[in-house]
Amino acid sequence: MIYLDHAATTPLRDEVRDAWLGAQLVGNASSVHGAGQSARRVLEEARERVAASLGSQPIEVVFTSGGTESVNLALKGLWSARAERRDAIVLPDGEHHATLDAVGWLASREGARVRAVALEETGRIPVSDFRDALDGSAALATALVAANETGTINDAAGLARAAAEAGVALHLDAVAAAGHVPIDFAGWRGSAPAGAGLVALSVSGHKLGAPVGTGALVVSRHAAPDPLLHGGGQQRGLRAGTQDIAGAVALATALELADAERDAENARLEEIRARTVAELAERAPGIVVLGDPARHLPGTIHLHLPGAVGESLMFLLDQRGFSVSTGSACQAGVAEPSHVVMALGYTADEARQVLRISMGATTTPAEMEDFTTALVEAYSRLTTH
Repeated sequence: MIYLDHAATTPLRDEVRDAWLGAQLVGNASSVHGAGQSARRVLEEARERVAASLGSQPIEVVFTSGGTESVNLALKGLWSARAERRDAIVLPDGEHHATLDAVGWLASREGARVRAVALEETGRIPVSDFRDALDGSAALATALVAANETGTINDAAGLARAAAEAGVALHLDAVAAAGHVPIDFAGWRGSAPAGAGLVALSVSGHKLGAPVGTGALVVSRHAAPDPLLHGGGQQRGLRAGTQDIAGAVALATALELADAERDAENARLEEIRARTVAELAERAPGIVVLGDPARHLPGTIHLHLPGAVGESLMFLLDQRGFSVSTGSACQAGVAEPSHVVMALGYTADEARQVLRISMGATTTPAEMEDFTTALVEAYSRLTTH
């Protein structure tokens, strides 16, 4: 089996597994006895390492169970702590379902008004339109650093500046971007006033070679979102519950490895990607590569394949031993068009004619050559009958 769905989850890295198992300590980090304090030292060292990787202060790192929890804590917590007169959430088209569903819940249960921002043809969020949506009624805004389906990379610094200038709190979803794009929480935040500009940023461990169930939300020390969980007051009172020391160490290790390897690995994947795209253009010129040709995650190739339903292609490729997807894994098994592709101007039928190929550290040029042949053959089979 050749695995080409790294955007859904990545294999657990050996180095991360070793660090994770080595941090299975006895002792609650909130306990005052020696075992507890030893555990706390390991936990706080991991927090410092994560903060260094994400460009934040250690006190701003809140460990969570992953991207979905981080997104929900940020959006629901910031909404609950907002100024009462503000009732709008600025939401670009094409966001991940964790964001869409959290905002949808706030709209249906809490009366939030959703203010959409259309995407450019490349899938990028236009900073000027985003800025225009940030008026005095906006309670908060959210945006992807990099799109999980198309791989398009947004101008995170520009979006953060726009939010700071408007005095609106911004959450950035960096789940797809972390490890591939340098994350600079403090730099992107700049000198924004307290509670405005970039105040929260989400990451997830299993996208980086860490275990499922690990992640973090960076929360500005100047912001005070309301918690979703109440209990022992751990992590600045933002996320109660006994902290997962081993998970924190695993996340820190995965982030450090990704940072150290980023330039070389991005160049390697970009070369494989370019070769694959060129070969597809020659052998199946009807296939369209979606996303931004200049600013994209190097391991992601999002394709529109006119005349062929993505799920049918995925089934044929799976029979040939290739694991790919039609989009976000969170929607797997649900026969519905990609909302991301529809946000690019495609019809519902066209938005079913897509595949997402996402490469990772285990992907080789030979595997992608074999995949290209299998895809061209499967596409021909579906479109000539």
